[in-house]
Amino acid sequence: MTDRPKDKAALAQRIRDTEMDGAPDQMRAAFSHLFAPLPDVLTETIAGVPCGMFGEGPPILWLHGGGLVLGSPETHALAAGYVAQATGRQVIVPDYPKAPEHKWPAQPDAAQAVLEALGCVPVVGDSVGGQLALIMWMRRPDLVQRLVLMSPNTDRTGLSETRKRDADLMNDHEGDESFARMALGDYDPTDPEVSPATADLTGLPPTMILACGAEILLDDSLIFARRAALAGAEVDLRVWPGLWHLFPLWPDLIPEGRAALDAAAHYITEVSPSSPARA
Repeated sequence: MTDRPKDKAALAQRIRDTEMDGAPDQMRAAFSHLFAPLPDVLTETIAGVPCGMFGEGPPILWLHGGGLVLGSPETHALAAGYVAQATGRQVIVPDYPKAPEHKWPAQPDAAQAVLEALGCVPVVGDSVGGQLALIMWMRRPDLVQRLVLMSPNTDRTGLSETRKRDADLMNDHEGDESFARMALGDYDPTDPEVSPATADLTGLPPTMILACGAEILLDDSLIFARRAALAGAEVDLRVWPGLWHLFPLWPDLIPEGRAALDAAAHYITEVSPSSPARA
C-alpha cells in the first residue's frame, strides 16, 4: 500500500515524481497515485451512471475533473467527503464515461442524466468538471441552483495568457490540449460547450470561482468571472497565491485547500440576498 504524503511539501514531491504519460490506463493509474491510498467509496447507480455517494441529506452534484480522461469518485473522495461534512448534505460524484473510449458528448450527457434524476441542486465542478457544470446550466438552467467552479476550463479560443506558462505542478498546456483532442476530437473552440466563456451568460445563477495564482488555467477563471459579471451575474471569485491546479482536492495536506472547500461549503449553504431562498 502506498503511504499518504505527510504534508504539502511531500505531496508536491510526489506530483513531481509521477509521470503522467503513456496509454490512458497508465495515466489513470498515475493520477490515482497522487491521491493514494484511495478509500473505498459507497456507490449507487443514478440514471444508469455509477456515482460515488458521500454523506447524507439534500444532494449536491459534483462533476470531477481529469481532462475527461482521468479521475473518479475515489480520487475526489477526500474533497467531496469534506464538503459533505461541512454542509450536512450528500455529495454525489458521477463516474461519467471517460475518453478516449467514450467520445464527446458522452460525458455531459451522463452528467445531465444524473442532474435530471436529482432535480434542482447546487452543482460543483473542478477543472474540466467546471466546464461540465457550466454545460449543465446551459442545458438545464432550471435545475442548477448555484455553481461552485474550482479552476474551471472555460476558454479554448486563445484568450488565456496563463496557459502558456509552466509554473503549474499539476497541469500544462500541451497536456490539457492533448486531453481535449482525445475527448473532443476536431473541436470548434467557439462552441459554448467547449468554451463556456463564449456563451451568453445572462441568467447565470450565483457562482463562486476558486483558483490559484500559479496554475495555467488562472485566466480561464478570470476571463469567465469578468464576462459573467458583465452579464449581470453574482460572482464570488477567490484566488490563492502560488499553489497548483486542483489544490482543494487535498484538504488534509493543503491548508489553502481546506479554506477553499470551507468557502465552497459556506457558499452552497448560504442564501444570497440577491437570490430567492433555496431548498
